[in-house]
Amino acid sequence: MVDEPLKHLWGLDPDVVFLNHGSFGACPTAVLAFQRSLMARMESQPVRFFARDTQGLLDGARDAMARFVGAPTEDLVFVANATTGVNTVLKSLRLTRDDELLVSNQEYNACRNALDEVARRARARVVVVDIPFPITDTFDVVGAFLEKVTPNTRLLLVDHVVSQTGLVMPIADIVDAMQARGIEVLVDGAHAPGMLELDLSALGATYYTGNCHKWMCSPKTAAFLYVHPSKHDEVHPLVTSHGASLSGPQKFHAEFDWVGTIDPTPVMTLPFLIDFMDGLVEGGWSEIRQHNHALALAGRRLVCDALEQDLPCPDHMVGSTASVVLPNGDGVARAIDPLQDRLLFDYGIEVPVIPWPGPPRRLLRISAQLYNSLEDYERLAVALRALLAD
Repeated sequence: MVDEPLKHLWGLDPDVVFLNHGSFGACPTAVLAFQRSLMARMESQPVRFFARDTQGLLDGARDAMARFVGAPTEDLVFVANATTGVNTVLKSLRLTRDDELLVSNQEYNACRNALDEVARRARARVVVVDIPFPITDTFDVVGAFLEKVTPNTRLLLVDHVVSQTGLVMPIADIVDAMQARGIEVLVDGAHAPGMLELDLSALGATYYTGNCHKWMCSPKTAAFLYVHPSKHDEVHPLVTSHGASLSGPQKFHAEFDWVGTIDPTPVMTLPFLIDFMDGLVEGGWSEIRQHNHALALAGRRLVCDALEQDLPCPDHMVGSTASVVLPNGDGVARAIDPLQDRLLFDYGIEVPVIPWPGPPRRLLRISAQLYNSLEDYERLAVALRALLAD
């Protein structure tokens, strides 16, 4: 583990124990400063920046991102976030009313809504696979998906790391099983880049989208979409712009690189960001991933002990975020659970309380990043004992 938490490298509120990196990430101040230098360059001469400089900066960022996730550069494009990546693929599909779209009951709500919408328009059918939480080592995740496969199954949408429960899915085994049956797989990897080591070429999924602003710690609105080369001609951005009139191999990048005038600086920080984070600890990104995983496991055990409950899933299904089951709430649907507010305003701890699968049932999800320490979770355990007893 890192000897001392590196909170001074982030601009986080020093009076708050921040255990919610998983929701929106947090960007180091040095990376934000680098982004501001790009923004100053953009505003000093906008025509030069957009007409002469942008393509080279995007190409460099794409090369760095492709190396980081183990994908060919030609198969990678940038999108604003993983939700946009999922929508991009789903809305590019040509579905029929006989098609079935497979998804788990733990899929992120925004992406599940997108799946339901494209199915409704095509009169296709959404088939839901129940993955329990808590979950034991004996539960056959791959088998649960295969049980729902039929000759009409067209595509599986599956999280790599589940947002609500924090489960790390056995994604390689899932992809292999589906591909062997001729079923396309769209992996919602919102949490995976920076948390897990990725090799998208070896994984072999048809589509993979991931955020950079979460565990890679980039500025917001930096994400990528990987598309298998056989599908380049079928997948198009949600916004049709200049690239649509092109033809040839350059069209795939051109369509996504220019979707109108936007701020492209978040993705342009990626080469700097990847090197910056890699240099924070001796073992680089590998050590960051190992440190965060070990800290998440240790924090989870402290919280489970405070709640007097067993661990809700095996250690190997945990990445850098972990959920535990809370006592039921009052059953009222709210944007923020009262317990989450009490933890923040009474104890100075920011940690999400998630209504899952729905009120009154709820989860508490901790995250672990280089700026966290074991003392943060000890403080959370003390607060939970007091608040739940009250």
